[in-house]
Amino acid sequence: MTTQVLFIRHGETDWNRIKRIQGHIDIPLSAHGFLQAEQLGERLAREGRLDAVYSSDLLRAQQTARPFADALGLTVRLAEGLRERQYGAFQGHDSDEINTKFPAENIEWQTRDPGFAPPGGESQRVFYHRVIHAMEPIVAAHPGGRIACVAHGGVLDCIYRFAMKLPLSEPRGWPLLNCSVNIVDYEVDGATVVSWGDISHLATDTDDDNLRKRA
Repeated sequence: MTTQVLFIRHGETDWNRIKRIQGHIDIPLSAHGFLQAEQLGERLAREGRLDAVYSSDLLRAQQTARPFADALGLTVRLAEGLRERQYGAFQGHDSDEINTKFPAENIEWQTRDPGFAPPGGESQRVFYHRVIHAMEPIVAAHPGGRIACVAHGGVLDCIYRFAMKLPLSEPRGWPLLNCSVNIVDYEVDGATVVSWGDISHLATDTDDDNLRKRA
C-alpha cells in the first residue's frame, strides 16, 4: 500500500540568504520566507486532501507548515527526528569562516567522507540514518495516505538519496529549494521519487541549499 509524502523545505531565512549554517540553531523565517509560506499554503489549500502534517520542531519549519495546516484544519505534529543536521562548531558560520577557524576539519569535510563529523556535530552517516528511521513510524501511521513533512535541505537530501539508492559520497546534482514541494511514494519495499523541486506555487524567487554566497 502506497503512502505519499510531500517533503517540503522550509521557507527562506536571513541566514539562508547569506549562506550561514543554521543546523540546530533555531532561526525564524525572514519576511520573504513568510511570503513563500503563504504562497505554499494557498497551493496546498487548493489541492485539498492531506491526512496529516508533520514538521521538524525547529521554528523555521513550523512557520512554513502552519499556513497550510491551518487552512486544512490539521494539527502540525512535531518530529525532532526531522531536524536539520547537527553541525556542531560549524553552526553560525559561513564557508569562508569555517575555512579560517577550522582549516583541518574543513579539508576533511570537503572529501565527502560520510563518517566525518564537525566538532560537536553529526556525521552525514549518523544524520542519514536518523532521518530515515524517523520517517518509518510516520509512514507506518498513514497506510494509503497522503501527508506532508516540512523539514530542511539536509533532510530532503537524505530522502532523495534513500529513494534513489545513492551513496552518501555521491556529489549532489538535485535541487534543495526553499519552500519547494518534493513528492515521494513509500511502499513496503522502498520509496520512489514522483516529482522533485516543484516551486510552481512561488511567485517570488527561491534559493538552493548550498554554501555558495550570493554575488
